[in-house]
Amino acid sequence: MADEQDPERNRLSARLGRTVKVGTNLSGAGLSFAANTLFGGEKGDARIAKSLAAALGKSKGPLMKIAQLASTIPDLLPPEYAAELSQLQAQAPAMGWPFVRRRMRAELGPDWQSKFAEFGKEAAHAASLGQVHRAVLHDGREVACKLQYPDMSSAVESDVGQLKTLLGMFKRLDGSIDPSEMIEEITERLREELDYEREAKHMALYRYILRGKDFVTVPEPVADLCTDRLLTMSWTNGKQLTDYEAAPQEVRNKLAAILYQTWWYPFTHYAVIHGDPHLGNYQVTNDGAGVNLLDFGCVRIFPPVFVAGVVDLYRALSKNDFDATFTAYEKWGFKGLNRELVEVLNIWARFIYGPILSDRVRTVADGVAPGEYGRKEAFRVRQLLKEKGPVTIPREFVFMDRAAIGLGAAYLRLGAELNYHELFEASIDGFDEKTLGQRQAEALKVVGL
Repeated sequence: MADEQDPERNRLSARLGRTVKVGTNLSGAGLSFAANTLFGGEKGDARIAKSLAAALGKSKGPLMKIAQLASTIPDLLPPEYAAELSQLQAQAPAMGWPFVRRRMRAELGPDWQSKFAEFGKEAAHAASLGQVHRAVLHDGREVACKLQYPDMSSAVESDVGQLKTLLGMFKRLDGSIDPSEMIEEITERLREELDYEREAKHMALYRYILRGKDFVTVPEPVADLCTDRLLTMSWTNGKQLTDYEAAPQEVRNKLAAILYQTWWYPFTHYAVIHGDPHLGNYQVTNDGAGVNLLDFGCVRIFPPVFVAGVVDLYRALSKNDFDATFTAYEKWGFKGLNRELVEVLNIWARFIYGPILSDRVRTVADGVAPGEYGRKEAFRVRQLLKEKGPVTIPREFVFMDRAAIGLGAAYLRLGAELNYHELFEASIDGFDEKTLGQRQAEALKVVGL
């Protein structure tokens, strides 16, 4: 709709207001940082982290979402910060009916209510960037209407600036990793999350990729009821993954295998990955025999050469071929490498690839608690990179790493016992980079991406 109908677009005043609000919330964390740097001793990092988490919790919106995202990338933040930021809740208070009416009118016109047989006035779900309302179309279909909060574009640009300041501070304090490309990747994905028309195409892409997979359901977008700030899709029902933590072992194993296929089949066959493996983004159906995959705002489409690098690194690690691992990292896009840095990166790689390198039935990380998955290895790598680094992490690494860690955490919650080596070998059987590129290009053309 035209901007004059809705003054909530990316306004300078909103952006400045957001900066002031966030800056005020972060000022206490800044004072805590200064005091603890001088007087904090061994517990200084923990105190700063608590202050920072408290400040971000007050800010809500994109910055809190970014902080949550950063906390799930084990090699990006020190453990004290990651532990505190991971506890931030994505829930935000729902906007009231006057906002809903105004936004729906702006997106679908003054007669918007006539397009629905029913429309719930109360939000069914509220999160950091928008809220969902349940509705019924005239043909009887139940749908979910996802409405974006006001001034989110302004909030994102302001919060991204704050993020760069915060991570710049971590870089100066730590010095093990140059996060510049990682910040740009997070920024680009967050901006994409504000484009609901693009999210509808992501949803269509996943429906295309996973067609014929009867164990997974992807919601269907309703094209004529979607705009850049309104996403209407089929409503789905299912149970939470945590409801199955005490299910029989065979049920948990089957569910874990379904999650594996749902996440990694698109990656190895189309160079696409769902970049937000939050437990709330899938629902369990059919007593554990299926899943609903939700929320397609954060989808990463990779160049096929990156996927080839992932496969090459697996094969190099399998053969203990150091030179081949070096080449694979270069294919991934790592910069400034030398032999010592590759030796350090291989510590992390052997952890990430560990389950698929081991040809046996096992848990994804024997004896590791879900909240600690990857922390010990990441800490060791960070300490070594302080001595040998820094290393510039390629932007493509961010969401691939995040998905691997997030999915691994889900396996731990389920206590799944699988032969991950067999699953991965099956997924790359006949892998060819050129064929992958052709398959990806066809899929993107079909959905208009």
